[in-house]
Parts: sequence; structure tokens; C-alpha cells
Amino acid sequence: MKILFHPNREDIELTSVLYALSDPIRLRIVTTIVRSGEQPCGHFDIPVVKSTMTHHVRTLREAGVLNVRKQGTQHFLTVRADDLNTRFPGLLAAIIRPEALI
Repeated sequence: MKILFHPNREDIELTSVLYALSDPIRLRIVTTIVRSGEQPCGHFDIPVVKSTMTHHVRTLREAGVLNVRKQGTQHFLTVRADDLNTRFPGLLAAIIRPEALI
């Protein structure tokens, strides 16, 4: 089984996080997860092909925004809110629409 790379908390860089969140589709993925909690990768109603979705998830994961947990053939996505808030206090609240944080 392939091991997915997740940067350590202290290795998460602001420029990488901001780049990852600058794309509207990636921002929509993160907003959905913040609002609803952990989601399987196939849950999102986003009009892109599977390979493009994989690219977006990989970009978010490698930037330190998402944690991807494998369970069988499924990939479950969670936002690394604690890590991001520790590294960059208030960043998620400033970027994600306020109604998503309720």
C-alpha cells in the first residue's frame, strides 16, 4: 500500500497553504469538509473528472491543509484545522466563509 505524504505541522508553509486554497474548487472542497466533517473523496459534487479531483486533493494534502485517511479502497478527507490554527492562528476563519464555520 502506498504511503501518502503529509507534512509535519512545523513544515507547513503559509505560501503553500495559500496557493492550495487559491483555487475555487479546492476552496470548495475544504469548505465542504469544514462544514460537514470528514468526507469520502467521492462525496463531492464537483464537475471535474476523477484525475482532476485527485490532483486537487493531492495539492491540499501536500500543502498540509488536508489529512487523507485510507480505509480499504476509500480515501477519507479531513481538514487539519488544529495544525493550521497552531501554525497560522485565524487563517482558516479568515479564508473560509464565516457561515461554513458554524
